[in-house]
Amino acid sequence: MHFILVFRPAACQMCAARPKRLNLKPKKERIMYQGVLAGKTVVELGSMIAAPFATHILQQLGATVIKIEPPVGETTRKLVRGGPSGSYLAFNRGKKSLCLDLQQDQGKKIFRKLVEDADIVLHNLSPSASKKLGVTFEDCNALNPDIIFCAIKGYGEGPLSQEVASNPIAEAATGIMYSNRIDGRPSRLGPSYHDQFAGCYAVIAVLSALISKDESKRNIELGLYETGLHIAARDLLGVQLKSQLLGRAETEPSAEFSIPGYGSYEGNDGRWIYLVMLNDDHWRKFCAAMKIEPIAELATLRDRRRERPRVEEIVRTAVARCNYEELALAFSEHGVGFTEVLSADRVLGTPQAQAPGKYSEFEFKDYDFQAPDLPIPIMVRGDELTTAPPLLGENTQEILASLGFDTAEISETLSSGAAISADIERLLWSLPKTRG
Repeated sequence: MHFILVFRPAACQMCAARPKRLNLKPKKERIMYQGVLAGKTVVELGSMIAAPFATHILQQLGATVIKIEPPVGETTRKLVRGGPSGSYLAFNRGKKSLCLDLQQDQGKKIFRKLVEDADIVLHNLSPSASKKLGVTFEDCNALNPDIIFCAIKGYGEGPLSQEVASNPIAEAATGIMYSNRIDGRPSRLGPSYHDQFAGCYAVIAVLSALISKDESKRNIELGLYETGLHIAARDLLGVQLKSQLLGRAETEPSAEFSIPGYGSYEGNDGRWIYLVMLNDDHWRKFCAAMKIEPIAELATLRDRRRERPRVEEIVRTAVARCNYEELALAFSEHGVGFTEVLSADRVLGTPQAQAPGKYSEFEFKDYDFQAPDLPIPIMVRGDELTTAPPLLGENTQEILASLGFDTAEISETLSSGAAISADIERLLWSLPKTRG
């Protein structure tokens, strides 16, 4: 469980205590926008991806985010060798960490004080947990009538509204997993895109509530399942169409599996190139780029579908004769849609990714990272993008002081375990950093 709250803190002594290393790498220049949500306060309670991703976007848009976490820390802090995962590093930089035990009265008191001055509360707790911890709309609205409250749940209104769901459950329940099979077995897509879509939808809802004068819009409930339904709309309507045209249910195939020449092909240097071959014009451009004489019986998409094995062989053979650089030059000159299929370690090294405004660099302990930024530069804040994710409880004392707790109260709160401050000396991963 973790939460996020926006506040206006004093200078952080924990951050000052971190050892700094000289970084000789040139920094990319960035226009210093303040961010469209500058001055807004967000409170997040949750874990994993959906809520942290939503508040990550809000933070990039300028909001201050305090991440309230339980004593054991948010789940993604411990997923890789006992330490933070890529999800934690990517979606929590620039946030503040307040570690609270909301099972204790003092922890609940601190949380309530935060909500009183917040603008937004956002969580992805289960329905039972939100009630137990006092994190419902009614609880927060009683403390702050102007609060915008957004809960990302497993299911929205309906017979399953109190049940728990996760990203793969949403994939399975909305038809996505049925068509994605590995060795014949329905399988999840891999990345948790449904969680991230839900986070995006939550941000849309929060921004809408901020500009709305209708107070009823401040109580937002978003289902991961319903998010999946909306994402699957194309496929769900496609199968309805086929059912009415053909008299039977037939899932609409993806373009890659229904259109020959569309997909990944390997060059003679072992590098893979992805081609987009949606229509007849694409086919003509590909043939021109590869110096293939026009073939009358393959002129239309219907023709090529009928001769799919032949078309696939033509494309595969033509690509296999060239290396990637030769292919890229020819396809670019003739307007063919293409890109190299890259492994994750190579993505940020490409010229397009290296252009200004694509990612920010930060140090976390003695590790260096490059994290992609929200791709709307004119809306994104210019400050704090290079600030690392917080250690567990890194800002606890700072935040308590900003809420009016004196030194004795803070010491007593920490001693009782109702709040926890960061151990800045603790190793985060079980293996040391390798250099090479």
